Amino acid sequence: MTAIKGAAVLVTGGSRGIGKAIVEELFVRGAAKVYATARDPRTVAHPGAVPLALEVTDPASVAAAAEQAQDVTILINNAGAATGASYLDSPMEDVRRDLETNFYGPLLVTRAFAPIIERNGGGRILNVHSALSWLADGTPYSASKAALWSQTNSLRLALQPRGIGVTGLHVAYVDTDMTAGLDAPKSDSRDVAAAALDGIEAGAHEVLADDTTRWVKSQVSGDLEALYTQLQL
Repeated sequence: MTAIKGAAVLVTGGSRGIGKAIVEELFVRGAAKVYATARDPRTVAHPGAVPLALEVTDPASVAAAAEQAQDVTILINNAGAATGASYLDSPMEDVRRDLETNFYGPLLVTRAFAPIIERNGGGRILNVHSALSWLADGTPYSASKAALWSQTNSLRLALQPRGIGVTGLHVAYVDTDMTAGLDAPKSDSRDVAAAALDGIEAGAHEVLADDTTRWVKSQVSGDLEALYTQLQL
């Protein structure tokens, strides 16, 4: 279990979407300090948050943010990207961008902050995954989230002896700017934020934030035709 009340927390991608909702919920639960990162820190709107510039794919930017946030005990790796790239038709740099942001980015941030969290007596890291960690959607985005899920599972084992727990948050469509053009059921970002922080406080290894995500995970051990109806003859 990890207490949010009185904690210093860093949220990547904290200026909009799920990250913004998490920042707001952290203050509701009594966090002492919340660092909200963004490529442009001027976009961080919460008056109580500490805005930090951060590009998660840039090691120098990650190091600079870590230098400024030496009191952190909870890290929330929320920043992500979805280029919509196609495996067969898009430029390879677009394919790589999803992996750089969604897989290598959280790893860079975790490597920078794990020693800080350990030095501060331990704490917790939450990585934002997706229902698409288990369901390929034809884009590198789902591949990047599947890779992040595997990374999280490995880091959980590596960091446990150092007093750092790791939670994976899985969620389907959320009503944010990223999904504005999609006509599909969407979760409220505030509900997702509440579920994420409940998981941190409970010491959960995984949080499945909605019914769609729970259904997708339940099908992973079954035949592929259950997840991919296109394969049904």
